[in-house]
Amino acid sequence: MSIRGVHINVQDLTHRYTPKSPLTFDKVNIEAQAGESLVIIGRSGCGKSTLLHIIAGLLQTTSGTLHLDNEEVKAPSSRWVMMFQAPHLFPWMTVERNVGVGLHFANWPKDKMRERVAEAISLVHLDDYAKNNVQDLSGGQQQRVALARSLVMEPEMLLLDEPFSALDAFTRSSLQRDVRSIAKQLGINLVMVTHDIDEAVLMADRALVMAGAPGRIVHDLRIDLTDPRDREDPAVQAMRAHLMQIFHDAANVPLDNSPNAEVGGGVASGAKLVGIT
Repeated sequence: MSIRGVHINVQDLTHRYTPKSPLTFDKVNIEAQAGESLVIIGRSGCGKSTLLHIIAGLLQTTSGTLHLDNEEVKAPSSRWVMMFQAPHLFPWMTVERNVGVGLHFANWPKDKMRERVAEAISLVHLDDYAKNNVQDLSGGQQQRVALARSLVMEPEMLLLDEPFSALDAFTRSSLQRDVRSIAKQLGINLVMVTHDIDEAVLMADRALVMAGAPGRIVHDLRIDLTDPRDREDPAVQAMRAHLMQIFHDAANVPLDNSPNAEVGGGVASGAKLVGIT
């Protein structure tokens, strides 16, 4: 697959759901280079999922601008694809048919479609399951089918809305490693939201900490680690501790630095915001 990433440029993005609603987030600024992996981490209610939906073209912004390369985002596009917590597959179809459904509706020739579907299935390591019905697969395998379905359209950016949160720890770790590896192999952008510190360290080139009500990007940390990343690596653990400290300093809440700590729940009032580094 010949795929390239995009330059992401978010300028003073502000959102509220109705004219009388409080601001969801205020004056968010993000810039990312082609092929870069961004993970937005923050507590529930800070606006991170809403921001992701706006980047995907699924919601409209209240003010500010969002450009991918030189194109302003105002609607969904096949150039960027979003994965959700649930895989949303067609349970009566095989893996092959689920992966190729977008190509089918785009009227691709059958021989070209078979070739592209086989490539995508191979990328997610499901070659042995191509003829299986998806309802017979595990949850992790179903998410791999959803990933292949996203990649088969050759997007320039993959958006992830906590797609691994319902999986067991082993399956989640495997998918975190593979999704980052595939994105780097294809040269596409990743933009992901999570409340899991470990996930941010394992998957990001940069971790953007979002906090406050309305939400703001309060810190931008470069995750300068070699691949593949192992959570038991001392360098990974040190980066995790650093990101955890940054998050808790921003949110002004007691520090829990245990290995299984996540950053769910509400944002503490009166959080001290720090500038983007």
